[in-house]
Amino acid sequence: MEATGRPALYVCSVLFILTEINSELIHIPSLVHHGVEGEPLLLSVETRFPLDKAEIQGTWSHTKPSGTRTTLVTFTKETAITDMMRRNHLHFREPNVSLRIQKLTHDDEGDYDLSLNIKFLNKTGLVIKEERTVHVTVDVPVSTPVIKKSPSNAVVEDKANVTWTCSVERGTRVVFQWLRDNVALAHSDRYHFSKDNSTLLISPVRKEDKGNYHCVASNPVSQGQHSRTVELNVYYGPYNLEVNSVQGLRTGEVFTINPGELVYFECQADSNPPNSYVWISKSRNTTEVITEGPRLEVRSYRLAQAEEYLCRAFNNVTQKQDEAQFTLVVASLGTGKEKHTQDGSPVSPLAAIIVCSLFVIGCMLLFFIQRTCHPKRVLMSIYNRPFSEQKRPHRSAGHEDATEDFGIYEFVSIPGKMESAQPSCRSLARLESLQDMHTTIYDVIRHVPETPSHSLLM
Repeated sequence: MEATGRPALYVCSVLFILTEINSELIHIPSLVHHGVEGEPLLLSVETRFPLDKAEIQGTWSHTKPSGTRTTLVTFTKETAITDMMRRNHLHFREPNVSLRIQKLTHDDEGDYDLSLNIKFLNKTGLVIKEERTVHVTVDVPVSTPVIKKSPSNAVVEDKANVTWTCSVERGTRVVFQWLRDNVALAHSDRYHFSKDNSTLLISPVRKEDKGNYHCVASNPVSQGQHSRTVELNVYYGPYNLEVNSVQGLRTGEVFTINPGELVYFECQADSNPPNSYVWISKSRNTTEVITEGPRLEVRSYRLAQAEEYLCRAFNNVTQKQDEAQFTLVVASLGTGKEKHTQDGSPVSPLAAIIVCSLFVIGCMLLFFIQRTCHPKRVLMSIYNRPFSEQKRPHRSAGHEDATEDFGIYEFVSIPGKMESAQPSCRSLARLESLQDMHTTIYDVIRHVPETPSHSLLM
């Protein structure tokens, strides 16, 4: 048998070489097809030999995932016989060997086998058999997903679990993804996903789990479909309790305020639902509830000494509470920012107004004195006179020589004398005006005969 088979194999090889026939006489571009339910699908086949120079005979068969095999079409170049049950469902046109499925359903999934016998007219007795298998899957587009939460109401942190479920009415091979506030969620110690990610379990719930959740569903034939958004409300707290005041001076847990101040304190904490607040005073080893609510009012003049206060926040749902303690001291804050803000602000503008008013009044007085008395000119006229004119020999009152009494007499004010001897501002002004006209004032003018007068001038 071996001696007989080898010559036949050699002959076939030589014939293929001599006739330049390609070893791949048919070609299928894709051996795997992902079809969409309700849409057509073409199982394309390309022939790489001249159909007019060959005889062909072939079949298309369908094998379902269950293993059931059915012959769909038996064909030659001239004729084609289609299964009676699939005649309206399939389209086959000879001599082309491609098969078209008009409208895909789930029953069309499986393997499609093409078996083709090729006989060339110029090669007597030579028949070539070609076989190909194409796999077809039918996917259903994904419908809008629906999201559900259990329990449906708000939950308490560290005490409850939450289960999220995402589902679709239509769709095959669906992949799900979960997002909180548009951020994708991944596996963690508290986040547990089902195999296809359709279910998310949060155990236990914490404060950071609150937010808006939605899911995204997708498959190979449809883009991601988003569900509506559902909010997860988590009861938590109180956290980060603080006592603050915009007045006074704070050092750690000690608030210092000025005497006589009215001070307000605010107590705040992160909590859902909002906390209830209680203010407690601690003095002389006793405690007293002062008021309720987030705000406390303290009048410093009622404090005889430093006192301790406590703010207590309580969440009625989580049954958790927190406390913040501080000490209130009454003392002068000096020239600090708070003193200027609280005590100095009314006085400073008044003092500035008084100083400005006094300055304006002083300027007006100086201007009036300068315009009326001309003190500069008077002083210059006095101190610029020659010394010989200011002091002359004085004779006794009994001197009778008229020529000796003739001359210019001035009243000179000597510092330290009686105030009555000082000339008034008006007199000085008049004297200044006369001097400007080059006129001399004669306090005593004695009339002498012209002859003696002439002799004195000589």
